[in-house]
Amino acid sequence: MRAITYAAYGDESVLTLDEHYPDPKPGPGELLVRVKAAGVNPIDWKVTAGYLQGHLDVRLPAIPGWDVAGVVEEAGEGVTGFERGDEVYSYARLPIVQQGTYAELVVIPAAYVARRPKRGDWAQAGGLPLVGLTALRSLDAVGVGEGDTVLVHAAAGGVGSVAVQIAKSRGARVIGTASARNHDYLRELGAEPVEYGDGLADRVRALAPDGVDAAADYAGAMAEVSASVTKDPSRIVSVADRSAEQVGGKYVFIEPDAKSLEELARLVDAGKLTVHVATALPLERAAEAYTLSKQGKVRGKIVLVP
Repeated sequence: MRAITYAAYGDESVLTLDEHYPDPKPGPGELLVRVKAAGVNPIDWKVTAGYLQGHLDVRLPAIPGWDVAGVVEEAGEGVTGFERGDEVYSYARLPIVQQGTYAELVVIPAAYVARRPKRGDWAQAGGLPLVGLTALRSLDAVGVGEGDTVLVHAAAGGVGSVAVQIAKSRGARVIGTASARNHDYLRELGAEPVEYGDGLADRVRALAPDGVDAAADYAGAMAEVSASVTKDPSRIVSVADRSAEQVGGKYVFIEPDAKSLEELARLVDAGKLTVHVATALPLERAAEAYTLSKQGKVRGKIVLVP
């Protein structure tokens, strides 16, 4: 199979297209999935750069990528509920980081896999798992629901744009931070946009004079601003850094979760959630995808299509 690999830590220049990587084989409890789309996330290039050494067990050479949507090719021994031809998706982060999703085939524990949404294309499905789970889990952590006013930092990004839609589906009012060029996009999602940067807290208070009920940080370093405008600091959550804990909030780390993927698929199929794909690139342009992701200016998702 074709796969993107790296044999040493570094920037996008260490990525190599291997045209003859050995096909993986599913073991007991696993599925072999032919990849139709692999979502690109900032964590991918951070792992490749070696930033997560000491936190993750990375075995080089490795294939990057944890997001995937594709078709079941083969089910390993003991797998029930899936068969060849099923269209699925997954957040496929394994305990050992080596066999990722930037490839034509990937082996995934069946317990990590759910049927992909019926609505939307392969690129949208492949871009949903990590951002969707991150948004869902973080909003659950602070109990976002009907009647809440929620501040979403980096609301136009991959996670933030999904979080806006999930919060709106629950009946919440959403105030979202973004650069001015993304304000119309946030309005389309149902959020009230505010410019990030100096004076952010004052701009949020102008929209919510009594404060917001919850704040979700998908940018990082937003704990102090969130604390200054949130009524109850225990309803501050971050997935970007642990500074939220210092003000009484929560830090959330995302694990593979098929049940939550099923919930996300239901939201998509109900028309309450759409994944905006900023760009879909062929597998051999993975280095370009890393460059775009590192710039931090992409509206929505970057996806590789083998």
